[in-house]
Amino acid sequence: METGKVISFETLTENVGRFNVKNKTFLIPQMNRIGGHLLAATFRGFGIRAKVMDTFKGMDLGKEYTSGKECYPCQITTGDILYFLTKEKERLGDAFDPEDYVYFMPESDGPCRFGMYNKYQRIVLDSFPELKRIRIGALTTRDGYALDGLTDEEQVSDLRKASYFSVVVADILDRLLWRIRPYEKEEGMTDAFIEEAMHRMEDVFETYGPKKDFDRILDNLEEIIEQGKQIIDPAIPPKPLIGIVGEIYVRTHVHANQDLIRMLERYGGEAVNASIAEWMNYTSYDRLRDAKIGFRLHLKQLRFGAVREYLKRMVDFWGDLFYQELRQKQVYNRVKKLIDLADDHKIGHLEKILKKDDLFTFDVGTEACLSISGIVEYAKEGFNGVVNVYPFTCMPSTTTSAIVKPLMDKLGVPYLDTPYDSGFQPGREAAIRTFMYQAHQHFKRHGRIRASQR
Repeated sequence: METGKVISFETLTENVGRFNVKNKTFLIPQMNRIGGHLLAATFRGFGIRAKVMDTFKGMDLGKEYTSGKECYPCQITTGDILYFLTKEKERLGDAFDPEDYVYFMPESDGPCRFGMYNKYQRIVLDSFPELKRIRIGALTTRDGYALDGLTDEEQVSDLRKASYFSVVVADILDRLLWRIRPYEKEEGMTDAFIEEAMHRMEDVFETYGPKKDFDRILDNLEEIIEQGKQIIDPAIPPKPLIGIVGEIYVRTHVHANQDLIRMLERYGGEAVNASIAEWMNYTSYDRLRDAKIGFRLHLKQLRFGAVREYLKRMVDFWGDLFYQELRQKQVYNRVKKLIDLADDHKIGHLEKILKKDDLFTFDVGTEACLSISGIVEYAKEGFNGVVNVYPFTCMPSTTTSAIVKPLMDKLGVPYLDTPYDSGFQPGREAAIRTFMYQAHQHFKRHGRIRASQR
């Protein structure tokens, strides 16, 4: 691809935003493999040609078109979209039409650099004359990742509900993987089983997601869990339980974190990663929280027009959060009758943890709110160690580290920071081995408390 000159910054508003993706190929970056595939399947059920792009194959392109000062996930996703489009041009030749594609790259407000990914990637795509007409579909935390504008208005509500449900089920499949693999009868059985289960659930969501037949979806999930339990070797004793928090992309993307969970398992641990649904719930909770603050402020100032607007926002975001937590509870209640999986954290409870000891505040925002409180909760739940995973120089995760390190020392719970960029740290494995030795010692002294025992 030959680069051209960027002509105007108007493209940042004209070609980044909410676009109807009907009759387009909707390109979804792969952050969480299972979650991405179930989400794409759900979209396909609603008539949207959604496709999960290969990931990490375009890292050379990602490095070439970034300076290295960007957040690591920006490098990865920039490489992913450029790699996909390069291969797509090779495959289609003259039939390649950039207007056939919408690239999905959401955003957040606040100080996190994630809010600038799609703007930067817009500039990169515009530097290629043949890619200028590819639009970037951007959902935002400002409205809790509402899907308005992506598809026909009458489908939006059902699509949002089915999409959230796919996120929760994907979380369960991930937790099933981490629950079974450390105890599998034969190496490799769990990975193969979960891969097959993911494809099965893709078909299930594509078929039953648009019908909102969530009971049928859960029936299939229960069958998968029963099959997965047969892989567990009951002769293998319990292992130290390790909780993982951090920046959502790097802690979830196995290439970005250099397959950290597998490394923890290699040295005798069982891991539980913070979920994707937790972040979705947090965005709804935070928007509800902001709406309450705005409501109280304008009520004191007797600005009744603004009061009505903030009251409407409160009702909308409360409805979103109520639905999400209700569905999530429904899934976990059914699953936990079959197998012992760790519960997800409720966002309101996490905020209470921060307030109780004045550790941090949701007023600041960012993933530090979830990571700090999540670490404290892991420690209280009897986890034998906690790992904080994040891109090198990530501000929220650096803040997390500064606050929780002395706290974990005081509580006597092993703690490890694992920052990542495109390089490989020579002392990484030694640090993980040392951490796991400490986790084993903690396990010998204190044992552990699993979700079903709380």
